[in-house]
Amino acid sequence: MPPSTGERGLLVVTGGSRGIGAATARLAAAQGWNVRVGYRTGEEEAAAVVAACRALGRWADAVRADVADEADVVHLFGSLPEEAGPLRGLVNNAGIVGAAATVAELDADRIRRMLEVNVLGAFLCAREAVRRMDDGGSVVNVSSRAAVLGAAGEYVDYAASKAALDTLTTGLAQELAGRGIRVNSVRPGLIDTEIHAPGRLERLGPGVPMGRVGTAEEVAAAVCWLLSPEASFTTGTFLDVSGGR
Repeated sequence: MPPSTGERGLLVVTGGSRGIGAATARLAAAQGWNVRVGYRTGEEEAAAVVAACRALGRWADAVRADVADEADVVHLFGSLPEEAGPLRGLVNNAGIVGAAATVAELDADRIRRMLEVNVLGAFLCAREAVRRMDDGGSVVNVSSRAAVLGAAGEYVDYAASKAALDTLTTGLAQELAGRGIRVNSVRPGLIDTEIHAPGRLERLGPGVPMGRVGTAEEVAAAVCWLLSPEASFTTGTFLDVSGGR
């Protein structure tokens, strides 16, 4: 099947080689988006996501980029081919988390890297995306319920970085509403992805009101709804995908 110009335009998904990012890229392609997969590691996984999107008849490629590196981010957005269509979507999904630790145990290097990837990276990607969204668009930030709950005793630094991402969502949504660019956030709870330490999901899953952890595909469905025309009057909004917790 030849690549399509895409009914919805081009979507950039950072951290798109695995987990929520990969699920989002695949679902978005199924819904008519052309997709650029940004990734820092996992070249083979990124290539597999691209292949899945192309199999759906969409244009897709993958570009290696560390979102904490400004030059990498500029490259990620600065080489968009005409055949991919206009840039109309960004999913700020790239993020990291450290090993469980209290604040007293954290060092500056860990905190700095957390903020560089989870906050600075999102700002840089949003900046480059909105500079190119001449005909409107949609930005979805992948935050976390940790931003609200605090993640005490595990990763307060991660929670704080996601709280900063939520503030970016609120401010950027207000800043861009008049340009027809919507900015929203999805806050996943306990989701079955590689980001969790071994045994964590099994330990905490029964405490979720719905009695289970979520899937990357369930988060992707929420992200893609916010990207879609069905969410045309939704901006500055936080959609929790957390099973009630």
